Parts: sequence; C-alpha cells; structure tokens
Amino acid sequence: MTNSITIGKNFGVSYGYSDHTLGIEVDIAAVALGASCIEKHFTLNRNMKGPDHKASLEPHELKLMVQAVRNIEVSLGNGVKKPSESEKLNIEIVRKSIVAKVDIKKGDTLNENNLAIKRPGNGLSPMKWDEIIGTRAIRDYSEDELI
Repeated sequence: MTNSITIGKNFGVSYGYSDHTLGIEVDIAAVALGASCIEKHFTLNRNMKGPDHKASLEPHELKLMVQAVRNIEVSLGNGVKKPSESEKLNIEIVRKSIVAKVDIKKGDTLNENNLAIKRPGNGLSPMKWDEIIGTRAIRDYSEDELI
C-alpha cells in the first residue's frame, strides 16, 4: 500500500488495493490511506470447492466491509473544514470567548492576569487573544463579562 500511496502522490493518479488477506480490516485501512478501489474475493459459501473460497468473504461479510468503507469515506470528509449540522446546533454552547477574569477598570492594561477564556462563545473569539493582550480596556468590565 505504501508504494501505491507514493505512486499516487508523485503522479497524481488514483490507486486501489488488491487484498487477499482474511477479514476486512486491511481493506478499511487501505481506504483510510486513500485507496479508491478495493479488489476482494467473495463467495456464496466458503465450503464450496475451489481454491479461492476459503480465503473469500461471504455475503454478510462483504456487506459489513462495504458499510465500514462507506463510514470511513464519510469520516474522512471532503477536505473542507466547516462545522457539521450537528455542531452548528451547539456552536454557541461549546465555543468560548475572552472574558474578564476579575473586575477591570477603563484604561487598565488587558493581560493574562485579568483575562480568561470561558463559555459561551458569543463574544470575542480566543483567536484574538494575542491582539487583545497589551491593549487598554475601553470601559469597565465586571468579572466574567464578555470583552
């Protein structure tokens, strides 16, 4: 699989995985590593005569493999970082804001001693922390008040 990844990246081509192992774990890992096609033997019954049946998946196992591969594809996403629909419902609850750690007077210098990061997330984003540190308060703030 490592060679396939290297070839795929160097030449900008899709790659797959030809699997002759027992079980479905290797196939799932291959998809997680970027394989876009899986070759896997399957049979109606492993007890049938012939060389490949013993090492093949039966229908219920093939179904499990396909379901697992589809779950991996969904979990890998599309490369675009954005909140999912379920995350959007809780965005204000789980995100955080910069707040006054203690009472702050107008003109005080904002610093690590008088600021904190707490929920809810409907105030100034912690991503602005470095921009805020060292500036002066434009008004009085009470403890836990959003900056």
